[in-house]
Amino acid sequence: MELFTVDGSDGRPAGGSCDIGRGAAELVVALQYRGSGTISRGDGEVTLKAGDFVIFEAVRPFDVRSEGHVVCFVVPRHALGLSSPELRRLTRETVRGDQGLGALVSSFLSELAAEGAHWAPEVGERLAGKAMDLLAGLFAERLTHHQDGGAESDAPLALPGRIKSFITENLADPDLTPESIARAHHISVRYLHKLFQDEELTVGRLIQRRRLEKCREELGRGGRPGPGVSAVAQRWGFSHPTQFARAFRAAYGMSPSTWQARAHDADATG
Repeated sequence: MELFTVDGSDGRPAGGSCDIGRGAAELVVALQYRGSGTISRGDGEVTLKAGDFVIFEAVRPFDVRSEGHVVCFVVPRHALGLSSPELRRLTRETVRGDQGLGALVSSFLSELAAEGAHWAPEVGERLAGKAMDLLAGLFAERLTHHQDGGAESDAPLALPGRIKSFITENLADPDLTPESIARAHHISVRYLHKLFQDEELTVGRLIQRRRLEKCREELGRGGRPGPGVSAVAQRWGFSHPTQFARAFRAAYGMSPSTWQARAHDADATG
């Protein structure tokens, strides 16, 4: 993450044309640190008050006019996991810096701009990573708001619940991974793991546990003829029978075939 500033905080408007000479792989997050100002791009103009910010591609010059202090952060696009259509939706609107998650992100970026030069490089890198996580979460919420047509959320509190529901609905997909989940929810893999850092299980472990529960339930239904162990494992997203058998034994203390046999014996004697 890099930053540069346009300073008109002495009361005299400041600005000019900015061309950071980057391509579509870089994005600009422009924060109105103090005062007010406008940013003009090829697709229009936005007016910002203190704390507000916008995001846009760094592929062409843009004009900044400020009666305060504008800080522009240059961030790698891949860190936010945004597709071109998603970015187009996000660049149409200003993020308010006085409400919801936007206020949290604005406050963090302001602190980063004010104190970043005083931190050791390794500390700065960690804080830049934190900024990426916060931005990814904010933009995921705003994209979800666009899709659902509902009121804007104050914080990404509902996101872990939606992700868990998504996992449950897609357990049978062998390609269900943290990477595919992050893509589906417009967030980075790093932010996905951060959302689950206080949970009992990591995302990968949660997927495995729920798949094992489904397999255990199906294999334990009894009745003859029962489904084959390999068929059940494959139906619930396990691509490798040996890996499934090992995971099942570790979770339940017996092989899946033993569990199935016991269930069938109980059904026959019952």
